[in-house]
Amino acid sequence: MKTIAWDVDDVLNNLMHDWFEQKWTREHNGCKLRYGQINENPPHMLLGVQLGDYLNSLDEYRLSSMYQRMKPTDEVMEWFLKYGNNFRHIALTAVPLLAASASAQWVLKNFGRWIRTFHFVPSKREGQSIPDYDSDKSAFLKWISKVDIFVDDSPVNINATEGLGIRNILWPRPWNSSSLKTAEALTLLLDGRSKE
Repeated sequence: MKTIAWDVDDVLNNLMHDWFEQKWTREHNGCKLRYGQINENPPHMLLGVQLGDYLNSLDEYRLSSMYQRMKPTDEVMEWFLKYGNNFRHIALTAVPLLAASASAQWVLKNFGRWIRTFHFVPSKREGQSIPDYDSDKSAFLKWISKVDIFVDDSPVNINATEGLGIRNILWPRPWNSSSLKTAEALTLLLDGRSKE
């Protein structure tokens, strides 16, 4: 049975979209940017703010009840219902330590039927000092050495795992170069091909 490592935010859910619509635009009435125009991640320069201001807003959202109320990505949930029992699944996310428990709660509440383990590489935050076991997701994947397929929306994370013998799927989002539709990305999990 193959093991799939799933990124959480913006793969299993629509964090950037929901945060942007439910928090950022409501607190910044003059914001002319639309979600589909967010072609950089992190998008702080597009928003006209410092990186720390963007991260603080995102972390506030992650720690709010809005995050826990987020719905899973519809097509992903449908895929899990049809095919989830054909694979082993782990969650692998980059999230700050202060929000990791909220992320784990969301994953287990929505995908706990299939995803039995939650792993995170702590996103760096100012003033935080914690042990640095893995510098990024590729270092974690190399260490665990049990993953066959890695699904992530970050080209940096996908590129870093090249050469590990893992099939990578770049999840389609406005800030990356994936030419796939969501349904095509999910099909790749079943047919054994790798394509970005």
